[in-house]
Amino acid sequence: MEQNDELRQVRLEKLAKLAEHKIPAYAYKFEPDHTVKEALDNFQEEKAVVIAGRLMAIRSHGKVAFGDIQDQTGKMQLFMKIELVVTNGLEMMKVLDIGDIVGIKGTLFTTKTGQKSVRVGELTMLAKSMLTLPEKWHGLKDVDVRYRQRYLDLIANEEVKEVFIKRSKITSFIRNFLDSRGFLEVETPMLQTRPGGARGKPFKSHHNAYDLEVYMRIAPELFLKRLLVGGLERVYEMNRNFRNEGVSTKHNPEFTMLEIYQAYGNYEDMMNLTETMISQLALEITGSYKVKYQDKEIDFTTPWERRSFAQVVKEKFDINPEDSADVMLEKVKAKKGHVKIEKLTKSAIMNIAEEALGEDKIINPVFFMDYFTFLCPLAKNYPDNPYVSQRFEFFVAGMEVGNAYSELNDPQEQKARFLEDLEDDLETGNRTIDEDYVNALEHGMPPAGGLGIGIDRLVMLLTDSPSIRDVILFPLMKPV
Repeated sequence: MEQNDELRQVRLEKLAKLAEHKIPAYAYKFEPDHTVKEALDNFQEEKAVVIAGRLMAIRSHGKVAFGDIQDQTGKMQLFMKIELVVTNGLEMMKVLDIGDIVGIKGTLFTTKTGQKSVRVGELTMLAKSMLTLPEKWHGLKDVDVRYRQRYLDLIANEEVKEVFIKRSKITSFIRNFLDSRGFLEVETPMLQTRPGGARGKPFKSHHNAYDLEVYMRIAPELFLKRLLVGGLERVYEMNRNFRNEGVSTKHNPEFTMLEIYQAYGNYEDMMNLTETMISQLALEITGSYKVKYQDKEIDFTTPWERRSFAQVVKEKFDINPEDSADVMLEKVKAKKGHVKIEKLTKSAIMNIAEEALGEDKIINPVFFMDYFTFLCPLAKNYPDNPYVSQRFEFFVAGMEVGNAYSELNDPQEQKARFLEDLEDDLETGNRTIDEDYVNALEHGMPPAGGLGIGIDRLVMLLTDSPSIRDVILFPLMKPV
């Protein structure tokens, strides 16, 4: 019999002993009156407390035993006189194992070594653990196992738990920030009959009742802008998106985006909002505008640097936004030599030319502005230059984190842009346009600014996490 099977058999015998003494192994309810942190922060000698958590260590010394109990807020030492901790005639120490979830009633005291502890008067079994926990630095070094069995990762690694507590604080801060500025949180469909709002390969499914082909959303943008048409002037959604594409340290097929739309604004308003919100967020979460990320220091102090995409591409390749795809290709070849592309389109050439932006060398936040209009089918162009759009993307620590537009609200131009984009789009193979969205625009959408921010990447930056899987509780994994 393998060691794990032997250990489980021992725990099964303890489970039987609990049953023999009519002690429930899996309680229905228990009501702590303190968290571990509250007990420690408000420590008073001989104060009565009721706490609950997972038993993380047991150390028996003859007639007494010490243990460590851990809840979400921290860890605390337990002190037990074995002969006094008895339930229905059973000494509870005989059935305890590391990993058990227990309820404790006792009194606070300080040991001779100065450690704040709980003197256990009564111990209640809340959930008997049947499997052994991994050792912190031995059993969970395997990253694959950590992602697949996140519950063990959270138990064994306190710093992992802290990442996800910070993630919750980040999203709460963002919601409060936007709510205080009159934005309304809304929800739009994740199941759509037509994927739109971004370029991306969708996940496809079938709805039986309607006998209808449906898609998981790749972006909520077109639905959120329908709400602007309907008179909801400031809206946002913390939304889950799905793209049937590659996996990397920066990409997961299911991810979280924040999208914000403000009527009567433009991309400059979104730029100001972005700087203010994220710099204040960094200060709130880390205590400073200067944040350590992967042995680098990111300075979120405002104002952030602005760079012109059109100017960089002009300087590097002599490309103008009005150039044809053929001309762009020749100019890129003149600088880079042989260029391999599947189909000659302007977007394909720009994918190559964008390397000139030097995104991987960016540390502090940088706004890239002035993108070519054919790259921005949903954005307004400048009034004096139809070839360049009022759009920005912002990059931090080599990652694109956000994207914003002055939103296009001319229905005729929008339809024409959609049709042009169908010919230029090599990424998704989508061959339809959202006619109802064009119809919505024909009813009148106010001028607006729109902004999208990748929440997972933002959390990576503010928790010093090297991979997107480190900030997603249950990332998609191949079956084993």
